[in-house]
Amino acid sequence: MDRELTGASGTSSARTGTLYGLTAYLLWGMLPFYFLTLAPSGAWEILLHRILWSALLCTVLAVALRQAGGLVRALRAPRQLLAVSVAGLLVAANWTIYLVAVTSGRITEGALGYFLNPLVSVALGLIVLRESIRPLQALAVAIGGAGGIYLAIDSGSVPWIALGLAFSFGTYGLVKKHVGVNLTALQSLTAETVVLAPVAAAAMVWLVGSGHSTFGGQGPAHAALLASTGVVTAVPLLLFAAAARRVTLVTIGLLQFIAPILQFVSGLALGEAMSPGRWTGFAIVWVALVVLVADSVRYQMRARVVAPPVG
Repeated sequence: MDRELTGASGTSSARTGTLYGLTAYLLWGMLPFYFLTLAPSGAWEILLHRILWSALLCTVLAVALRQAGGLVRALRAPRQLLAVSVAGLLVAANWTIYLVAVTSGRITEGALGYFLNPLVSVALGLIVLRESIRPLQALAVAIGGAGGIYLAIDSGSVPWIALGLAFSFGTYGLVKKHVGVNLTALQSLTAETVVLAPVAAAAMVWLVGSGHSTFGGQGPAHAALLASTGVVTAVPLLLFAAAARRVTLVTIGLLQFIAPILQFVSGLALGEAMSPGRWTGFAIVWVALVVLVADSVRYQMRARVVAPPVG
């Protein structure tokens, strides 16, 4: 009877977690349309607002949820302060590149970056952390690399937006894993944005002083939209953190492709051109992702079979 109750509770938790994860990735997938509503604000101004409003909102939430104490204690350790500072710079770089992609009509290339991200993460784990790699993982990385090379040759230029997004976010995850910062998702985002906030505030003062700020000059609706960047940043992350505690890594791995798929479709819907060569390059990357997902599912199924029964 106890096992039945435990199983029912586990199923309910998994369903809730899946719903949280699905909502998070759906929100991330719709970001292109949200950022486009912030025009005439440019990528740099949006970035500054995103940092400042996120820092403010996350600080308030950390205090309200009684996580501020742990956050302050963690930041007093030089090693962890360095870690969140580097992580903050990397996530700011990731946000900047994506905002440039959206505001310059290159949303599909931005989506490619997030398709490549899992492959880059596996490659970084192998090269930097000397982690073991399974044959299918190696095959997936090789296929993904071939897709990236094909796209560069076909377009005649390096797809720097896609590579910048993939490597900045992949390195972001690597820094946090390598240094081992023991923070919750909320504490982590709070620390990373608070560290960046002084520089962002100084840049905002210059932007306002030079007359290049659109905040307050485009009406209250526009100002409210810019202020909402904090909510738009924090809410999906908190939903993702809640999902990660309830579902398996395989489920998270499958859900993570929702966002770039939606972003890719958004780019097409907004009229971005896709040549036959680009379709071919994307198709090669998608084959790599299928191989990677298949390996992950296979590995998890084997782990369940090998694991001893509980109880």
